[in-house]
This record gives sequence, C-alpha cells and structure tokens, in this order.
Amino acid sequence: MNNQTVWPAVKTAKELEAALASPHQYVVLLGGHLGQLRILVELAERHGKKVLLHADLIDGLKNDEYAAEYLCQHVRPAGLISTRASVIQKTKQNKLIAIQRLFLIDTGALEKSYALFEKTKPDYIEVLPGVIPSMIQEVRDRTGIPVIAGGLIRSEEDVRIALEAGATAITTSRRDLW
Repeated sequence: MNNQTVWPAVKTAKELEAALASPHQYVVLLGGHLGQLRILVELAERHGKKVLLHADLIDGLKNDEYAAEYLCQHVRPAGLISTRASVIQKTKQNKLIAIQRLFLIDTGALEKSYALFEKTKPDYIEVLPGVIPSMIQEVRDRTGIPVIAGGLIRSEEDVRIALEAGATAITTSRRDLW
C-alpha cells in the first residue's frame, strides 16, 4: 500500500471528490448505490487513486459470494472490505486486496474471528474500534496479518497511538486527519 498510513474513508460522491484532492493513493468507499459504483471507481482511477470498496454497505446488492464476484469482475475496485468470509474468499480468488473487518465485541467473538482468519487468510484485518492499542497489537501478533485500525479515530493522537501499537494504517472519514 506504498506505506500509506492514513486511508480516507468516504460515503458520498462529494466526499470522494475531497479524497481525490488528497495526496493518498488508496481511498475507502463505504458503500454507495450499486448503479454508481463503477463510475466512482473509474473517476478515482482517473485521479490516480485506488478504491477499496466496503462490500457490506452497498445499496441494492446482497452481501454474498455472488455479489463479491460481480464487484470484482464488473466494478473492479482495488479491493473489497467485508465481515463475511465468503466475500473475502471470492475477493482473494479474483486476486484483489481482501480486507476482513473485525468488530471487537467480546472475547468469544474475537476467538471465533481468529479461527475464521485461519480459513480466509485476508490480506489485512480492519479492527474496529481502532482506538484500543492492546487489541491492535494482539490481533497482529496472533494472526501475523497486517492490521488496519478504523472507527472512533478522532485525533492525530489516536492515529499515532494506533500506528505505534502496530497498525499498518488507519481508516478515517475525518478530513482533518487525511
């Protein structure tokens, strides 16, 4: 990811325009309308950007392996983000970047996720919320997979702490942190 430590996360076309003006190569698109996705990805590409698309948040598309296949082959982002194992596996089969989201809920859910990562082998794990340094380090150490911190990152201090804890990067919709 070219050592990019901050990944702008956007929800709307207007927010995407702001991200296109940023110096960052990778941009996270948090869903959107199915009919507009290819246009947005092409717009980003014309600006030298690569889109990581959150597959779980797309309006008008069921979140399963068939949807992932469609996104990989027809929308063609740089990668997909999802909580679903079938989406991660299909993304990897299509040789795109596969980012599996992990919500830190409790120990039981965390242990189930570790077992799931053994099967899916995502390229990255996005840990949410990303403001728990000890969990960033634990997930990275237990899985050997690069960790991205996302959610509730509100300050430069939060970014610094996440990176010092071992996160490869952070995702944020806060423009002042881009």
